[in-house]
Parts: sequence; structure tokens; C-alpha cells
Amino acid sequence: MKNILVPVGSSKNALSHLQYAVDFAEEFNANLFVVQVYNVFTKAGTLVKVDEIIKRESLQFLNNLVSKIDPKNVNITVKVLKGSLIDTLDLACKAADIDLVLLEPRTNSIKDEVYLGKTSGKIVKQMDVPALIVPEGFAFTPPLSILMALKSAVIKKDNVLKPLKAIKQKFNVDLDLLLVKTAFHKADDFILKPELLEVVNNITKTENATTFQGVLEHFQSHKPDMLCVVRRKRGFFAKKWENNTILKKDFYVKIPVLVLSGLK
Repeated sequence: MKNILVPVGSSKNALSHLQYAVDFAEEFNANLFVVQVYNVFTKAGTLVKVDEIIKRESLQFLNNLVSKIDPKNVNITVKVLKGSLIDTLDLACKAADIDLVLLEPRTNSIKDEVYLGKTSGKIVKQMDVPALIVPEGFAFTPPLSILMALKSAVIKKDNVLKPLKAIKQKFNVDLDLLLVKTAFHKADDFILKPELLEVVNNITKTENATTFQGVLEHFQSHKPDMLCVVRRKRGFFAKKWENNTILKKDFYVKIPVLVLSGLK
């Protein structure tokens, strides 16, 4: 991983999250792109240059944030971008050849019952770039174990396992694969290709209504330092991400969650 994107909101956790991002990026000698996206809707005849004001204040906010962290030896680029959230971030990811997006669960929400806020949920659900959701206030420590949950191990996309492989190789992580058999199970769903077999240390098979329920059942027995799931149109968390927001009562873990783009 060479390029990491960090969208920043106005949450109280922004400083802690940015420090985690720097510490994580340093491990991979990666470039860090710290961005804030804004959009302006003005009425005709408006005299105040709202656009310029917001851009200037956003840039000042980001620079002030960066000045308060330990940058270590990481190359940090600060950008303020105008446009709709997902389209703008997609363009930024393509332009900067982003390998991973680092997210805080709630960029703006102050509701304690919310695990994944509307903005973060929208990024996870709608963008096709791998994302790492980092718990609020979480200090970086090298992960020693990862639990990866799949209902189908069929891989058709190239390099979809790239961030997972990079993390495993960098920290010599033990990777436990949880294969969840659901009602929609197909014969070849549990056939592992060499590219997945080569990174897996242990395999557990379970039968549950959903991948999500399989994770809930086996999470405590594995006690991982990181959870890895796959983004699918109707996959893990699909129903819970319909409205983008996820409540803590529905899902809450105090470890980073790596969300890979769809395998197929």
C-alpha cells in the first residue's frame, strides 16, 4: 500500500483518527492524503462568496489538525475538494491511485448509539475502494490476528486481496478464515483458490442465516485484532447499510474492520 486517503469530518475523534492514519501509513512507507469534501448550494444574487469562505476555513481546519499530530516521516498532502461526497472521493481515489481509505465510524454524528454514521456508511457502501474502519480513540498497534468472514470464497477480481495481503505480510498476522454456509450456498463457494489459501492460517466452517450472524457467533472465540469482511451488493451488513447508518445495538466491535471490495 503506497497511497492512503483519510476523509476528515468535524467529529471530536478527528485528531485521534488522523494520528492513527499517520502511524499506520508509516508502517507501509505510504503517502497520506487528508481531505475534506464540501458542497455549496447558493441562491441567485448571493453577494457573499460562500464558496471561497468554506474552502478557506476547511483548509485552515485541516492544516490546524495536522499541526497537532506527530507526522513522523509520513508524506502528508492536505486537500479541500468541492462536489458531491462519493463522486468527489471516487475521483480523488483514481487521481491519487489510492490503495485504502481510512475511516472513522462517525465523521459528524454525535449520537452515542451510532456505530457507523451516515457519511462513513455511505463511503463504505457506495465506494469500490477498500476501507479500514478504525474505532474512535483507537491507538495504532500492529495486528496479530485477523478474522475474515466469507459466505463465498469465489474470487474473480484482480488484486482484491491486496490490502489484506499487505497487512498480513507486514505484521506476520495469523489469518483465520470463517466460511459461513447460508441458505444460498453453492457447491463451489468453499473452494479456495491458491491466492487465498496462501494467506490463510486456519479455516472454520459454520452454518448461519447470514455472514453477519456467523461473525456474531464466532467473534468471541477467535478474539481477533482486526475483522475483515467483503463488500457485496447483498452481502455483509447489506440490510444494515441500506440507510447508511448502523447502530451500536446492531453491530459494534472495538477493533478495526477492513472492508474489501467485492471479490466477484
